[in-house]
Amino acid sequence: MPFLELESNLPASQFSDQLLSKLCCAAASILDKPKERINVTVKPGLLMAIGGSTAPCAQLVVSSIGVVGTAEQNKQHSAKLFEFLTNELGLAPDRILIRFYPIEKWQIGKNGTVMTFL
Repeated sequence: MPFLELESNLPASQFSDQLLSKLCCAAASILDKPKERINVTVKPGLLMAIGGSTAPCAQLVVSSIGVVGTAEQNKQHSAKLFEFLTNELGLAPDRILIRFYPIEKWQIGKNGTVMTFL
């Protein structure tokens, strides 16, 4: 059950429902998870700086069970996610950061229990 949180100082007008759908589909493909399990949040218009610059930028946080736990996995995911984000947001790669967080089944609650028991 991957969670993607895209934060940016770009205005909300640059983020459409289509972008949410595209990011969901891209994440499902990249992380090899069913689309129905992908959760996406987009937070536009934030006060942000990367490397001390407030020029347009974005950061993506990817949390998931079993698919973001190694450098080798994340290197592959990073390349594909950067390709998607640079194309969709029109940002240079040096204005995007991605943080990967592996999570365990017991850390996600669903349907009154945790994923461990589902």
